[in-house]
Amino acid sequence: MIRHRFPLGVLTALLVAGVCFCTAPSASGQAAKPADSNTTDRMTPQTRMLVIRSLQSERVFARILFPQGDKAIKIKNGVVSPTDMVIAQQVSEYGAAAKPGDRCVITDVQIKEKEIAIDINGGSKKHQKWYQHIQIAGGGASTPIPGGPSPQSLDSHGATVVLEFDKYVPEMNGDQVRALLAPVFDFKALTQAEAYEKTLPPKVQEAIKEHKVLVGMDKEMVMYAKGRPPQKIRDKDEKGQDYEEWIYGNPPEEVDFVRFQGNEVARLEIMTVDGKKIVRTEKEVELQSKETEVAQQQQKTLSPTTRPANAPTLRRPGEEAEYPTPSNQRVSQPTDNTSTPNGTSCPDPTCANPQTQPIPIPPNGVPPASPTGAPPHAVPSQ
Repeated sequence: MIRHRFPLGVLTALLVAGVCFCTAPSASGQAAKPADSNTTDRMTPQTRMLVIRSLQSERVFARILFPQGDKAIKIKNGVVSPTDMVIAQQVSEYGAAAKPGDRCVITDVQIKEKEIAIDINGGSKKHQKWYQHIQIAGGGASTPIPGGPSPQSLDSHGATVVLEFDKYVPEMNGDQVRALLAPVFDFKALTQAEAYEKTLPPKVQEAIKEHKVLVGMDKEMVMYAKGRPPQKIRDKDEKGQDYEEWIYGNPPEEVDFVRFQGNEVARLEIMTVDGKKIVRTEKEVELQSKETEVAQQQQKTLSPTTRPANAPTLRRPGEEAEYPTPSNQRVSQPTDNTSTPNGTSCPDPTCANPQTQPIPIPPNGVPPASPTGAPPHAVPSQ
């Protein structure tokens, strides 16, 4: 019996080639079953639960101003809507739910077909529990159960952020959702001061880090830069305007006198260690907030100069005002030139009838007697 022996290297090569041929996917099979993006990219129920658990009850810092009310802040393709002016208008009407740098809590996360709704601080709508809808019916009327919530307790003071998508919510994890919420929320800040600094212009951020004050800052910025003032003074300047001055430091150290006109730094006086006095009054940073712009627009809208001519009134037709308007706002009325007995025209109707004219009083203060001998303003008896 003759046995053929194959070299060991040839046998090993044949075995490796057979294994690779069996495990390699066929090209025809890949072409016959293309990947369906609608089924592979759509968020699965398992991922949905993981995202909700990842974001629920997480503490974040606000990057923008959040208004109260039932209108949510929307984010689509990285663009936040509505605009800053519209948000400031809503804040002036309904109040603020959170300001830049404020710590917020995610209280609810809802993942729908095309959007992800995230509530902070209770959300923009407050819903009752099922047992709070129970009422007792009797005598043709229904009354709520005693001890139920009051109407004031149903008012919501939070806000809602909605992530919008074109077709459906794609497959993503919690970190990817946080990246989409980065325009409005800060998940990485460790302290409130750090979160607040990120919302400010670079020049103000640098000043706060160096613990310096710039003319034009507001009181909140100064507190982040220098802390709470050890001493405050309220007085009037040489023009009679009220001001508030915060004093930092004690001699012989450097002393800063920060003077506020309203909520803005109008003057900064620094007494250095070597006795030099540095005074700055020119505005170094312009930080007019959106709320201030909205307030100025409302003031212009409500100005008396823009009052319509046909303003509503409660007076009857032809009835004169009890308190006449100032002379600069009076409307000239057409005068009726009445003829006097001698034929001359008179713009005042009282001059046409001499009896209606007031009786002149002489310098001695005693009214003259009437032609009939009766006392002044007395009606003669019949």
